Amino acid sequence: MRKLPFDTVLIANRGEIAIRIIKTLRELELRSAIVYHDLDAGTPAVSMADVAIPISGRTPVAAYLDSAQIIAAAHEVNAGAIHPGYGFLSENAEFARKVLEAGIVFIGPTPENIELMGDKIRARKFVQRNGFPVAPSAIEEDDPATFISRARSIGAPLLVKPSAGGGGKGMRIVRDLDALEHAIVQARSEAQRYFGDARLYVERYVEKPRHIEVQVLGDSFGNVIHLFERECSVQRRFQKVIEEAPSPALSPQLRKKICETAVDIARAANYRNAGTVEFIFDGSGFYFLEMNTRLQVEHPVTEMITGIDLVAEQVYVTGSHELRLSQSDIVLAGHAIEARVYAEAPARGFAPTTGKVLVLDYPGSPGVRIDSGILQGQQITTAFDSMLAKVIVHSPTRTEAALKAERAMQELVLLGCETNTSFLARVLADEQFLSGQVHTGYLDENPHLAAGEFASDLTAFLAAAALLTRPVRDSADAVPELHASLGSWRN
Repeated sequence: MRKLPFDTVLIANRGEIAIRIIKTLRELELRSAIVYHDLDAGTPAVSMADVAIPISGRTPVAAYLDSAQIIAAAHEVNAGAIHPGYGFLSENAEFARKVLEAGIVFIGPTPENIELMGDKIRARKFVQRNGFPVAPSAIEEDDPATFISRARSIGAPLLVKPSAGGGGKGMRIVRDLDALEHAIVQARSEAQRYFGDARLYVERYVEKPRHIEVQVLGDSFGNVIHLFERECSVQRRFQKVIEEAPSPALSPQLRKKICETAVDIARAANYRNAGTVEFIFDGSGFYFLEMNTRLQVEHPVTEMITGIDLVAEQVYVTGSHELRLSQSDIVLAGHAIEARVYAEAPARGFAPTTGKVLVLDYPGSPGVRIDSGILQGQQITTAFDSMLAKVIVHSPTRTEAALKAERAMQELVLLGCETNTSFLARVLADEQFLSGQVHTGYLDENPHLAAGEFASDLTAFLAAAALLTRPVRDSADAVPELHASLGSWRN
């Protein structure tokens, strides 16, 4: 094992991704530290870390965005490195720069990488300047009238997008050019509110596109490799719901072309560490969408088909190390599907839900991995993102993987807070999904998938049995042992 320039890593995050990182740090025999807001004091991530440092803020989210507190916490526990996870400060170039200036290693891309590729407008200009395919766009300029004029010249339909942030916030589809100015005003307001950056750009909206992204790894010596692609077309309101790898839409020739294009883009940007190059695929050609300069929520499907621990590779490539892997080391094996479990009510417009987790039992079948950030007895609130867990499955074929994922959704028991597991099971069993003929508007075109209950005798039996047992009733007032309640989490 290579000698690393640090023995303690502070995780500037929470929930399932923090646990995910801790698991790898243990494998690497590194000490884990974590910052936490008081609302997270009793969560599994805080209990699992070797040391935990409280932080505060005007809101719980604000605490995790306070770079000064996080860096101070790292110094307090002598952490030689900080892993930002995803979300929060993970794509904040100024935070990465402050970490480095404080003499701490930032486990992620360089501040320059984030400034160039994490900014959607700069990234598109860079990619286009280097001759890679991008959808026709009108970049926002200082003169609003010029911007609107250029946007109109592209023609409807259009997609208005913020330069910063993600998750579908601030995005607007414009099918009537008369509505363009109003959409820009709305998008600008949302972008400023959510990301503190009101800059926008407009691109040609591709009807029924597929969202395909390529996982890349780079080092400081110009080496860049890919770990194949992921398909993330099953989305709701521009947010990913189910991801899989490899994409069922790509031929071997097209897979090679899109993956090599992602590598070329990353190499042109002198990109270091893990990143994801996202493309829109219209069935015949693909166009650069954006680059995520961080570890993605859906990275486990890539780990399942390649056997590569992406967090470990992030740690190793940090600190001027060369990649441990070459492209020939990356072999695609089988098919993986990830489903995101959210605290939400699909039949009520996917409204957020809250409650105390009275019963939590995850499926433990072979080839099923659970990345979870909650435990039995925990109170679910709306203070943070509503994702509770990710269920990832791996099988030799896509058909087998879909069946295994559907069964896992039926076997998962979470009582006390309504979730979207029945909705996920219906999607995984839907004929259109099983045929692989999905696109980013697939869920919008099939609203029936969000309604009703999934007919599962097993789920009904488990829920009824759970409610009738004395230990379960008692669990409403008592939190069980941590390791028992974590269920069958697998790395």
